[in-house]
Amino acid sequence: MFRWYVINTYSGHEKKVKANLEHRLESMGQADRVREVVIPTEQVVETKDGQKVPTEKRTLPGYVLVNMDMTPDALYLVRNTPGVTGFVGGSRDSDPVPLSQPEVDRLMKKATEARPRVRAEFSPGEQVKVISGPLSDFTGEIAEINAEAGRLKVLVSIFGRETPAELSFDQVKKLS
Repeated sequence: MFRWYVINTYSGHEKKVKANLEHRLESMGQADRVREVVIPTEQVVETKDGQKVPTEKRTLPGYVLVNMDMTPDALYLVRNTPGVTGFVGGSRDSDPVPLSQPEVDRLMKKATEARPRVRAEFSPGEQVKVISGPLSDFTGEIAEINAEAGRLKVLVSIFGRETPAELSFDQVKKLS
């Protein structure tokens, strides 16, 4: 019976583990035991120097999802793939615990979400320049960051007084 399992890998080696596992499955004639190997990722739009740059970010660094038929041979093959440190759930002596269907649905939904999340490399107290909108060419200091909404509260000096302005990530750029 095919179920979803989570394997633990060295962080940053997820792609290498996926390639190694797929190669080993083919070369050892076990390809029919594994349906799919997935690295959980999400699309993120980062703002760098006022430009929106789409990137792919791992949602679970150090983990790879495997949809497999748990047989002793398949278990041995996956556990002994270079870069795999083990399965999540269960002990080394027992069979791994499969994911429940709601967990699988939640993880796969994150990977296929259509709306990219905006992320920017800003920190409170940092000086920025407003590049668009009614306050363009003003400089200010970041007071708050709302990453979920993709907005910043920037304290801009107008007529000698600091005035808070709510701006989106793409309306400002860092001052060097």
